[in-house]
Amino acid sequence: MPCRWAAYDPQTALPEPRAVLIEPTSSRPLPRGFRALLAATLVLPAATALPGVTAQPAAAQALFAAAEVMPQRFVLVAAPIGSGPRAQLNIYEQVNDRRACFAVGEGRPAAVNPLLSTFDFTGICSRYIDANGYSLRIGGSDLATSYRLLVRNSGSDALLVALPTKSGAGPEMVVARAGGKANGFLKLELEPGWRLMRRQFRGRNLGHLYVYADSLPSQVGQAGAAIAPAAPNAAVAAPAVPAPPVLLAAPSQPR
Repeated sequence: MPCRWAAYDPQTALPEPRAVLIEPTSSRPLPRGFRALLAATLVLPAATALPGVTAQPAAAQALFAAAEVMPQRFVLVAAPIGSGPRAQLNIYEQVNDRRACFAVGEGRPAAVNPLLSTFDFTGICSRYIDANGYSLRIGGSDLATSYRLLVRNSGSDALLVALPTKSGAGPEMVVARAGGKANGFLKLELEPGWRLMRRQFRGRNLGHLYVYADSLPSQVGQAGAAIAPAAPNAAVAAPAVPAPPVLLAAPSQPR
């Protein structure tokens, strides 16, 4: 059967709320008193900000919660883009034990074999490939609109970097490392203080993951030097990938 590439299972994930744009029905300006009343009504209270991170509206912070996941069922991957040196973040999840979704080699960097690309993984695996499937969160602040996650080559390593997209949003942060450079799909190991969590809406799990930290990690001060761009290195042979692992029976993570 053809492979179905989906970032999450649409049968179990709730659609996220969409903003509604209200357009004026007339070209005539609103009365001055009405404009002032409307502006006062739309002001939202500011939320308490983390040091170095732009405050998020209180309503936006309360919209989504974060739930724990079973980390052994996930792997973060630096996935190559085409045949060039660039890569992007993929996250693979083993939803149940019917078939192995990925195999991870030994050592660092560790090669990843995305086995889910060889069969119809619907109901067996989940694949999160872009900002629709994952985002950054620090404590109570959902930073999906002010940070993006990208894979960057730096010296002899491949780094997962949290990059601010707005002026004053906060510092650049190294979130995970491959521990070396090689061709192909490489496992990214989260830095201390970071873990995966799942987005929740009104107590229900969504098909969206957070790369999460309770607070700004202590190593942020050194992040600037750590993630400075470097000239691409010569290609290195990828580590050998073992045969698909035999997965132990475990309760499935609720979707």
